[in-house]
Amino acid sequence: MSEAPAAPRTVSADRLDPDGINLLLSPPEPRAGWRLLPARVVAMCAVELQKLSHDRTELYTRAVQPALWLLIFGQTFTRIKAIPTPGIPYIDYLAPGIIAQSAMFIAIFYGIQIIWERDAGILNKLLVTPTPRSALITGKAFAAGVKSLIQAVVVIVIAAILGVSLTWNPLKLLGVGAVVILGSAFFSCLSMTIAGIVLSRDRLMGFGQAITMPLFFGSNALYPVSVMPGWLQVVSKVNPLSYEVDALRGLLLGTPAHLALDFGVLAVAAALGIAAASSLLGRLAR
Repeated sequence: MSEAPAAPRTVSADRLDPDGINLLLSPPEPRAGWRLLPARVVAMCAVELQKLSHDRTELYTRAVQPALWLLIFGQTFTRIKAIPTPGIPYIDYLAPGIIAQSAMFIAIFYGIQIIWERDAGILNKLLVTPTPRSALITGKAFAAGVKSLIQAVVVIVIAAILGVSLTWNPLKLLGVGAVVILGSAFFSCLSMTIAGIVLSRDRLMGFGQAITMPLFFGSNALYPVSVMPGWLQVVSKVNPLSYEVDALRGLLLGTPAHLALDFGVLAVAAALGIAAASSLLGRLAR
């Protein structure tokens, strides 16, 4: 009597991460279809966040720049009243912009990590698993969003200490979290898309530095759109950071905002970013 064929073995990934990556590498269950996709996205996100638990210095060092913006730039321009704001102190007006800026600065260099994973051989191992590339990118994008959310909490605490009049409504704070995550998901996908094009850490660093400041100064983070020259107003209207800042101001300060439009633009931008980065992910592994 012939022996029954052995059951297929699960690919081991202990060297990568014993707490999350095994779900990514396990064979698909019969007829599971897309039901496993959310679980794989969560697993990828958990793997990314676990790296943060091993080195928290990134959180502390990244808190310095937004603190300086609020302490020096915000308080100085509040005193001289050089920038018109809609009936609120300038430091209040600035705080949501700094939250969006600090979140973008975390996400915009996320492509460097995926290039490092390629060089270390981790990316190739992930790409041969049954996990869809969109799930890998989505997990990384939302991990960047959670990291940015931690940074946003730090900025909100600093702003509160400086006397910025912020809302503490739980529903509005949940909305703030959603805005930060969506915005960071887009900018991290933008970074990973550029990584899939340039294929080099040095080139990616150059591109990242070249676009971060134009994105920041070409938004409404520092000044109202109405005081911009006409060409810069056009740039601001196609800049996702402007919609993120507008939503944050509306939620945190209660200023007039187009929340439905802001959330819609950020959601569409994040979806397009995930699609673009997923399509170029295989190019990194060549």
